[in-house]
Amino acid sequence: MYAASVQPKVELLHIADTVARDKGINREDVLSAMEQAIQKAGRTKYGPEHDIRAEIDRRTGGIQMRRFREVVEVVEDEAKHLTVKEAQRYKKDAAVGDFIIDSLPPLDFGRIAAQTAKQVIVQKVREAERDKQYNEFKDRTGEVVTGVIKRVEFGNLTVDLGVAEGYLRRDELIAREVYRQGDRVKAYIFDVRKDGRGPQIMLSRTHPQFMAKLFAQEVPEIYEGIIQIKSVARDPGSRAKICVFTEDGSIDPVGSCVGMRGSRVQAVVSELQGEKVDIIPWSEDLATLVVRALQPAEVVKVVLDEENNRIEAVVPDDQLSRAIGRGGQNVRLASMLLGLQMDIITESEDSERRMDEFKQRSEMFRIGLDVDDVIAHLLVAEGFGSIEDIVQTPLEELMEIEGFDEGIAQELMNRALAYVENERQHYMDQQAALGFEDALVTEGGLTPRMAVLVAQKGVKSLDDLADLATDELCELVAPERLTKQEAEQVIMAARAHWFAGEDEAAAGEQA
Repeated sequence: MYAASVQPKVELLHIADTVARDKGINREDVLSAMEQAIQKAGRTKYGPEHDIRAEIDRRTGGIQMRRFREVVEVVEDEAKHLTVKEAQRYKKDAAVGDFIIDSLPPLDFGRIAAQTAKQVIVQKVREAERDKQYNEFKDRTGEVVTGVIKRVEFGNLTVDLGVAEGYLRRDELIAREVYRQGDRVKAYIFDVRKDGRGPQIMLSRTHPQFMAKLFAQEVPEIYEGIIQIKSVARDPGSRAKICVFTEDGSIDPVGSCVGMRGSRVQAVVSELQGEKVDIIPWSEDLATLVVRALQPAEVVKVVLDEENNRIEAVVPDDQLSRAIGRGGQNVRLASMLLGLQMDIITESEDSERRMDEFKQRSEMFRIGLDVDDVIAHLLVAEGFGSIEDIVQTPLEELMEIEGFDEGIAQELMNRALAYVENERQHYMDQQAALGFEDALVTEGGLTPRMAVLVAQKGVKSLDDLADLATDELCELVAPERLTKQEAEQVIMAARAHWFAGEDEAAAGEQA
């Protein structure tokens, strides 16, 4: 190994210090950029095929330029490799894997080399600057920042944030907002991406959390964590709903957010271009929360369908338009606030629907069990939805129904068992006659009656069922009154085996 020549260049250290100070980046990054520039100039002079490395002494500023050649068994690149025999001429104990290092004479920078070095240094300094900006903002997602508009292009804004630029797209602005170059703007950082052109700091004024952060700035109790913002729903520039909660019983969360004479909420509303804000107290009881979320409309009853993640709210007939809101705004915001699908129906619609269901179930029991209207009505009133429910109910519970003794209960059980057995036999006969797969029921989620109905129309396999559209399935099983949402679930269940095959293939590839 040969000692490398060192050329004192104290001014290099002064330049590095100045650049680092002016650009606000690490001095080490600047020196590394200089080393790479010198390396590039050296390879330009001695040939790009050589492994030439440069090093700047951090104390004296001296420049060391060296050529590295690796000791290998078989030479593939003569400029970078040596055999053991050749290497031992320079170093007696050289072995495979060692490096033979040759010092190079001082580099006399010509015009081309100097220009190349300058370009490399500028590029590396710019990259270091961008990394610094990205590192500064990558953990600031979720903050509200204020900047000055630098450029306006087709409604999209470039915002000067001091040490970096943010981007506020037109669709992230509140409707009817107009900004010009030089205006100040406040926005929410919702994403920071690393890009070759520098950090992409994405801003928004329509994001729900922008409102939450504005309230945190105006309401000390929210900033200190005494009051929590549970959820926010916005129709930017028009209306919003916000749920607040506190464990401190002595504090009114709604009153704290409103402020004296509405001063706090008014400050938020002004920033959001007059967007009306409904402040709603949070409740663990979902029904109570639904009633509050749909204000100013009155809610008579709330029905929760946990299986389908839906809520049905019943309102007085004269409150329907108020509950839905202009263009469906009120119910849409309430649905966003709770994270659930919401349906609004009137009391008369609810009553009519319940009467229809009562009649259908009574008729089913009356015909299926061959009983009179009184017994059929009793069974519906007790909550039985199908004859199969009776079979699965213990005899003792049937005897507890008012007016039923052991004899009546036993007779009902026997008739229900006979009905279920007849239905099973009928299903098996239809399956044999039509030739459809049992998977329509076991995997597709159809009832036996539905399976027979679709098979009669040519849908006889799971793939046939999976190819159907929602409306087609509803039409095929019209007598069973399948809802669109239930039809969607059946079709997705029928398609599950398609994706299972893909998952297994992906797992195999990964293994």
